[in-house]
Amino acid sequence: MDLMEAIQQRRSIRAFKNKPVPKDTIMEILNIACRAPSAMNTQPWEFAVVSGKKLDKLRAAIVEKLKNGAPIVPDHLVVSWPNEGVYKQRQITLAKQLFKAMDIQREDTEKRAWWLERGFRFFDAPAAIIITCDKVLGEAGPLLDLGAVMQNICLAAMHFGLGTCIEDQGVLYPEVFREHTGIPQTKRLMIAIAIGYPDLNFPANQIRSERETAENLTTWLE
Repeated sequence: MDLMEAIQQRRSIRAFKNKPVPKDTIMEILNIACRAPSAMNTQPWEFAVVSGKKLDKLRAAIVEKLKNGAPIVPDHLVVSWPNEGVYKQRQITLAKQLFKAMDIQREDTEKRAWWLERGFRFFDAPAAIIITCDKVLGEAGPLLDLGAVMQNICLAAMHFGLGTCIEDQGVLYPEVFREHTGIPQTKRLMIAIAIGYPDLNFPANQIRSERETAENLTTWLE
């Protein structure tokens, strides 16, 4: 797939076919992604790939925590947005698109809870890529580099007919993740990427989120 086409077509996939992704394919994607730029070539990223029965047990444990109302204690600062202004409005616009596509009414608390839970289940993807970094690096330092490798993963996946969804729900209960994977305390769980073959019949997968034009965001200084 042409790079420009991949950038234009990439979208968050929130439902996947029940079809495993070959390990070799994921490794090829990660090797490509590792060509991402990094400050002074520090390459702060590391990966944990979870699939099969291990992933099934992990998502069940995470959902149990969620349903029990356990407080989240993530390894990193969870992104927060102001409750008003353009940033909140963009978030609301996407939520309205998704809820309309999924026929989720505002007052339907049961269905809204079901939708929330899907994110904590990695949207039932056959595999999840967890991006981690060493705690010796601090919390904010590697964020730009990790964003670059994350974008590379999502774009490279499209070359193999795969879809992705970047989500922090999978790492909001890091102690559960460590219990099921053995990832040590010295590693900080930063973000999860659900990956698999897209179920294009799923209504939410037909959504293209809106983007502000560069003309409205750019100031020319000449």
